[in-house]
Amino acid sequence: MTAALDRKGMTPHKARWLWPLALVLAGTLQAVALAVPQTGQPQWWLQVLALSVLCAALQQSRSSRQAAWWGGLFATAWLSATFWWLFISMHTYGGLPAVLAVLAVLALAAFLGSYYALLMALWRRWARPGWQAVGLFAACWTLGELARGTLWTGFPWGAIGYAHVDGPLSALPRWGGVYGTGAVAAVLAMALVQLRVLAQRPRLALVAAGVFGLLLGGAWFSQQQAQQQPGRAAVDVALLQGNIPQDEKFMPGSGVVQALQWYGEQLLQAPASLVVAPETALPMLPQQLPYGYLEALEQTYRAPESRSAALIGIPLGDSVQGYSNSVIGWVPGEMTEYRYDKQHLVPFGEFIPPLFHWFVRMMEIPLGDFRRGSLGQASMDWHGERWAPNICYEDLFGEELGVRFGDEAHAPTVFVNVSNIAWFGDSVAIDQHLQISRMRALEFERPMLRATNTGATAVIDHRGVVTAALPAVTQGVLLAQVQGRDGVTPFARWVSRWGLWPLWLCCVAVIALCVWQHKKN
Repeated sequence: MTAALDRKGMTPHKARWLWPLALVLAGTLQAVALAVPQTGQPQWWLQVLALSVLCAALQQSRSSRQAAWWGGLFATAWLSATFWWLFISMHTYGGLPAVLAVLAVLALAAFLGSYYALLMALWRRWARPGWQAVGLFAACWTLGELARGTLWTGFPWGAIGYAHVDGPLSALPRWGGVYGTGAVAAVLAMALVQLRVLAQRPRLALVAAGVFGLLLGGAWFSQQQAQQQPGRAAVDVALLQGNIPQDEKFMPGSGVVQALQWYGEQLLQAPASLVVAPETALPMLPQQLPYGYLEALEQTYRAPESRSAALIGIPLGDSVQGYSNSVIGWVPGEMTEYRYDKQHLVPFGEFIPPLFHWFVRMMEIPLGDFRRGSLGQASMDWHGERWAPNICYEDLFGEELGVRFGDEAHAPTVFVNVSNIAWFGDSVAIDQHLQISRMRALEFERPMLRATNTGATAVIDHRGVVTAALPAVTQGVLLAQVQGRDGVTPFARWVSRWGLWPLWLCCVAVIALCVWQHKKN
C-alpha cells in the first residue's frame, strides 16, 4: 500500500483499541440506518457515513490481515445488530437456551461477515489511492453482498441498498436493483474518505462528479417519466391482520380456534374486490379443518354472482406428497382453484439443512420441513390485474421475483406479500421488512400489498410510497385501493433474462482491472 493509504493518524497501541470500537459502533449504526427505532424509517445518509468509517479504517490498516479482521468485525457488528431478532424466534418461541440463541445469532453474523472480511483483505492488497481505491472498494463490497444473498440459499436481509428507498439514490433501483444501489452507496462512502487524494486532481474530480450527477439526474428523470404514466383503474382491497399470538398460533385449544373464527368472519364479510389473508392465516391443513369450513369460504368466492376474490395463506399437502407453505385463491365463476407454493424456503424454519437436524431438535418450532414450489409461478388473474403472491421473506430476492417478467404480456401488475413475522415479536424486523417490500416496488415499479399476522400490513404504490397501513401488533382490516401497473423497468428486463450474473461479472471485471493496473505499475 502506498504512503497515501497508510497515514499514521494514531499510534499502533491506540489503533489497536480505538478502531475496533469505532467499527463496532459504525456497524451498529449501519444496521440502525435500515430502519431507525421508533420511526421505522431508513436514513440513507447515516448508512453512507457508517460505511465510511470502515473505509477510513481500511485506509489506516497496515496489512491485509488487519483489513480482513477489521472488515469482518464491522460486518459482524452490522449483521448481528440487523437481525438480532432471530434470538426471539429461537429462544422465546423455539425454546433454545438464551446463551445458545445469542451464540447462534453471532455465529451466523460472523459467518456471513467472513465474505466481507476476505474481500476487504483483497482491497487492502490491491488498492491504490484515488478513484481506483473507490472503484475497487465498491466492487469488493458488492461482491460480498451478492455472495451473502445467494450462497447457501442466501440471506441478504439488511443489504445496504435498503437504506436508500428514500433519498437521492432512490431512482437507481429501477436500473440496478438493491445491489446496484448499494454499489453506488459504497462508492460515496469510499469517496468521502479519499477526498484528499481526489482533490489532488481537481479536473478529474470535477469530471467524475459531473458524470455522476448526469447519470443520477438521468435516472431520476426516467423514473419520473415512467411513474407518471397513467395506471389502471383502482381496485378495492381488504388486507387482514389477525394478530394471533405466535406462542398460541398452532395450539389447537387457543390460537387455532381464534384464527379460524376471526379470519373466517372477515373473509365472509370483508367488502372488497380482493381479500387477502396472511401466511398460514388458516394454521391447519385443509383435511384438518372443521367439516365444511373451507367449503363455505370457497363457495362464497367462487359463486358467479360474487364480486370478491380471495388469497389465503394455508399449509397444504400430506405425509406422502410432502407439505408446502402455500396461498390458495378463488375467483368468481372460476372452477379451478389458484395455488401458489412458496419457492424460497427459510433455513431451519421451513427446511433443515444437512447436518443440522440436531440443532432443530433442540427447538420447538412446528412446520419445519416443507417442499419447494417452482420458480416463476403464474399470477392470479382477477379484475383486470395479475396478482403475484410471494410468501414472507421471498420478497428479499428481487432476482427471483424478476423471473415473472420474462414474458411482459403475463408479467405481474401487482405483488402480494403474505407474511407471519410474529416469530420475531414486536421488533424492528417489522419495519425492516416493510423497507424490503418498498425496494421491490421501486425495482419493478409495481405496487405491493402486504397482509401480515402482526405487521407491517400495508399498501405500497409503484413509487415505493406507503399509501395505507395498519398499526403493528394490532388486530384489524386494512381497506384501501391499489392501482396495477404495466411496463417493464430496465432492472426487470435484464434480471429476468440473466439473473444477477451481470452484477457478478461487473464486480469481477473491476477487481481484475484494478489488480492488472496495480501489477502494471
